[in-house]
Amino acid sequence: MGVVMRRDPLIMFISIEMMFNAANLVFVALAITSGKIEGQTLVFIVIAVAAAEVAVGLAIHHRHIRTEKDVDVDGISTLHG
Repeated sequence: MGVVMRRDPLIMFISIEMMFNAANLVFVALAITSGKIEGQTLVFIVIAVAAAEVAVGLAIHHRHIRTEKDVDVDGISTLHG
């Protein structure tokens, strides 16, 4: 809900990370109950995707803060050099 309800990019990133962590918990629980390792392997992939998402998102956020002082998500939707 944080992605839909909030307009601050940092809160949106935190909300997406929480969704990734919830999916990781499901994968780990499934791997434990089924006795297979595929769920835990998938968790490592999700963690890697989440780390890449944070790196790119924070770089875009930092670049936007340096050029403009207003942090509006609707204004960030069009990126141009």
